Amino acid sequence: MPHTDSWLPLFPLKTVLFPGGVLPLKVFETRYMDMVRDCMKRNAPFGVVLIKSGQEVGTAAEPEGVGCLASIVDWDMQNLGVMMLRTEGGERFRILETRVLPDQRLEARIDMLTADPPAPVSDMHVDCARALKIVIDDIDNKGRMEEGADFISPFTKPARLDSASWVANRWCEILPIPLKARQKLLELSDAQTRLSIVHQYLQQHKII
Repeated sequence: MPHTDSWLPLFPLKTVLFPGGVLPLKVFETRYMDMVRDCMKRNAPFGVVLIKSGQEVGTAAEPEGVGCLASIVDWDMQNLGVMMLRTEGGERFRILETRVLPDQRLEARIDMLTADPPAPVSDMHVDCARALKIVIDDIDNKGRMEEGADFISPFTKPARLDSASWVANRWCEILPIPLKARQKLLELSDAQTRLSIVHQYLQQHKII
């Protein structure tokens, strides 16, 4: 597995980012403004990790052991001291060790996790993809009606409905499940297993 000796800046949050996902962020703490500026300067990602214990603000939180790289694709600062970011999920990583900087910011040495291998399109995949397309179209249509030209879709375009990994990851982001369950899905090493759990959930709740 690819391994890096450099330290990755972490952003511990009460959310789980998946590869290919979109995560809007509102940054106002000085430590994270500095981190974001540094990442933009170096055109480098930071790591988004779910908080295991602690809070998003104040003392450094304890993160879960697996997170996802986040790349900044757009930013805006309409109000002084508040930065609005649009980030996209890259590869997943496992934390080997962490360190806390003087400003209570976390950094980690990581191992990159292997990306989901391409999976064949199955009946299960087709059912999940068809239902996901309806959800995406519905969210996008409502958003455009309410916000007009200001609407930004919470999904990357174009939709990769032919990819089991992409379909599984988008469902994992939007299903109304506990954060711990979302984290477990992120940690699964196989897209088909992730999709199988999603498929089961959608059947149980009469969505497909």
